[in-house]
Amino acid sequence: MLGHIRSSELNTFIKHLYKGSGGTSIVKIDMLFEFLTFNIILRKMVGKRIGFGEVDSEEWRYKERLKHCEYLAVIPMIGDVIPWLGWLDFANISQMKRLFKELDSVNTKWLQEHLKKRSRNEKDQEKTIMDLLLDILPEDIVISGHVRDVIVKATILALTLTGSDSTSITLTWVVSLLLNNPATLKEAQEEIDNCVGKGRWVEESDVQNLKYLQAIVKETHRLYPPAPLTGIREAREDCFVGGYRVEKGTRLLVNIWKLHRDPKIWPDPKAFKPERFMEEKSQCEKRDFEYIPFGSGRRSCPGVNLGLRVVHFVLARLLQGFELRKVSDEPVDMAEGPGLALPKINPVEVVVMPRLEPELYSSL
Repeated sequence: MLGHIRSSELNTFIKHLYKGSGGTSIVKIDMLFEFLTFNIILRKMVGKRIGFGEVDSEEWRYKERLKHCEYLAVIPMIGDVIPWLGWLDFANISQMKRLFKELDSVNTKWLQEHLKKRSRNEKDQEKTIMDLLLDILPEDIVISGHVRDVIVKATILALTLTGSDSTSITLTWVVSLLLNNPATLKEAQEEIDNCVGKGRWVEESDVQNLKYLQAIVKETHRLYPPAPLTGIREAREDCFVGGYRVEKGTRLLVNIWKLHRDPKIWPDPKAFKPERFMEEKSQCEKRDFEYIPFGSGRRSCPGVNLGLRVVHFVLARLLQGFELRKVSDEPVDMAEGPGLALPKINPVEVVVMPRLEPELYSSL
């Protein structure tokens, strides 16, 4: 759904890279990924976008507030451990409330814009998720005490908050790993050249044939899962987990990061080896709950398919269109930072060089 938006934004991204690298240039690839994935999700949600490097626009401020919300969400709260000291968390809670109030104000404005366009019956406008929600939800609907407009705004906020940052961070980790493993990078490019060639751009429909590229993404998710911890789970009854008695009402978090690096499960767990997932029946398919980068069960990530489509498509186009090199002989720093989506601490600068004919870039 809305696949033309992914293609359009990716074309803009490729043209931006090409204009900056007529020969060879150095780019901050993590920042460009951030703008690309935010534009994809925001344009799908409400039909808005921002230019690469743009600041101080309403959309840019919206993006920055989302990032601040994610930062505040991982700050430990004293009240979660010692409830009677919860008043000490007042400052962080106040910040979060203020941010969500500001985000809601922007969503309200965008909702009103959509409603006005619908009242004028403007059919030439690009259809968005907000439009689809307004199509299927009656104006007088009430769900769990919430009216239609609240439901629409909450859905848009939830999808935007969770759908942009994790995707750009995954792309940043993938490129960082490939820069540190040039043989793997070369093999991925050779696969694209063999399956697609250099006479046309890779399309989403080609990704199903790029098995090694898919394995690279899977191995990246093993080492750097989009969310290193699951959401909070609460035991509905007394039970035993790993030999430990867990009482009813106990709240638990599953450490996905640790699970994916368990040497009892994964040989040489710290090594980047996409070949793990190239077997006829890869390790992640042999046993349950040993590879769960998006969680598992009814509470698993609802946006997994959309996120993977974006990651695969962007990576395929990037590797097909450009040679990527480190800016120095030193390995790319792989230090992990705090956050819901396991971000890198340091930015990633990449030397990019076009590897296709100029006509292909101008055709986008």
